[in-house]
Amino acid sequence: MSLSVAFNAARSSLFSTSSQIETTARNISGAGQAGTSRKLAITTTMGDGGATVISVSRASDNALFTRMLTATSHTADKQALLNGLERLQTTVGDPESDASPAARLGALSDALAQYANMPDDPSIAGEVVVKAQYLATSLNTAADAVHKVRTDADTAMARSVSRVNDLLKQFEVENTTVVRGTAIGADVTDAMDRRDTLLASLAEEMGVTAISRGNNDMLIYTDGGATLFETRPRTVSFTTTPVLTAGMTGRAVMVDGVSVTGDDATMPLRSGRLVGLAELRDRTSVVFENQLDQMAQGLMSAFAEIDHTGGGAPDMPGLFTDGSGTLPATSTGAASRIAVNPAVDSAQGGTLTLLRDGGINGAAYEANATGAASFADEIRRLHTSVSAVRSFDPAAEIGSSASLADFGQASVGWLEGARQAASTKAESEKALLAHASDALSNATGINMDDEYARQLELERSYQASSKLIAIINDLYDTLLQAVR
Repeated sequence: MSLSVAFNAARSSLFSTSSQIETTARNISGAGQAGTSRKLAITTTMGDGGATVISVSRASDNALFTRMLTATSHTADKQALLNGLERLQTTVGDPESDASPAARLGALSDALAQYANMPDDPSIAGEVVVKAQYLATSLNTAADAVHKVRTDADTAMARSVSRVNDLLKQFEVENTTVVRGTAIGADVTDAMDRRDTLLASLAEEMGVTAISRGNNDMLIYTDGGATLFETRPRTVSFTTTPVLTAGMTGRAVMVDGVSVTGDDATMPLRSGRLVGLAELRDRTSVVFENQLDQMAQGLMSAFAEIDHTGGGAPDMPGLFTDGSGTLPATSTGAASRIAVNPAVDSAQGGTLTLLRDGGINGAAYEANATGAASFADEIRRLHTSVSAVRSFDPAAEIGSSASLADFGQASVGWLEGARQAASTKAESEKALLAHASDALSNATGINMDDEYARQLELERSYQASSKLIAIINDLYDTLLQAVR
């Protein structure tokens, strides 16, 4: 080998090693930064035996990355639902606590039984009214909590959609950088890292599928098939519902004018925070709201006054009313409206004995026409009615017939069961996400020990190339002296 060839080989090796050292230094400085992948200097051997860096690439694993995106979407989905259910469960409480409708109903039933034994005691009659007020208030509070959870979910969906649009705009910038840089052979690895980070953030809001094509260009679809990004971002839109009335379904999220949430979705999302929020807003909370409304309607029916003349007059509101002057034909919204009838509430100018004697709605509804102080038939009738098995709408998902007390306890049990199921699924998805993230990090992440070891090897190679150049330089000096 001539000295010139040896010199060129050593010099190219020196440059190649320098570029590789720079790459390892870049890896070390990026270690610990989320979304940063390991950079690799790709070298090749030239015809004269020298080495050169032809490009810088990054460690990647599409299968593991896709798995991580899927786990991210499912985790966000289940967590959004769990958060809402925990808020509801905290508000309603345990059946044994004083705050739950089920416990309030038990207290009212006990007070009613005591009043039946002592119908001439006005203090016990007052206690019945107080327990009834507590029960009505607990149903009002629970209904308000459901309404708040649904409204907050609707608002959170709007924030989620806004974030999706913002991420897509950022993604367009990074994708354009990658495509243009790839076309001219530039180092685009950092831009690809930033693009993947944006994609992972996008997966939190909705399930996505990413497909690469020429020049590292990337397309994004929802997991339901709707196009989110192709050269440019598609418009994701959503309009909040200012007032979500009982049983009302909120508006759908749209991608380029195509609905992706709701029962009528053309290309429904399968995962992501938006799916969990839509499930919470339009199904789980609505079912629980239905249970509360049916319980309230059942109470108004159980405590209704009946025609004692045999004239066939309709049942009318008794201890409980919704303010309409008649018994509600449907249960929708009943939990928000139920209240103690002012006619029996002494604090509102009412008469306590009307609960014992009847007659809130006129003479036809009087059970104790003589006003006997020991009369307890009407009280016993009400107590029996409260304990009686009645029909409920199967849409409440806790059976079609039960007593009010059993229905109330079943409602709390249903909510707790839903919360526990959501919690189990959320924990499972978190574990899968952690496993997928660890696997991806092991495959593409930066290991400081490995990078330092690699840097030491490269430094030795650099020293060797430098020493070889020095030797060649000495040989050149010797040769030049010899020919002088």
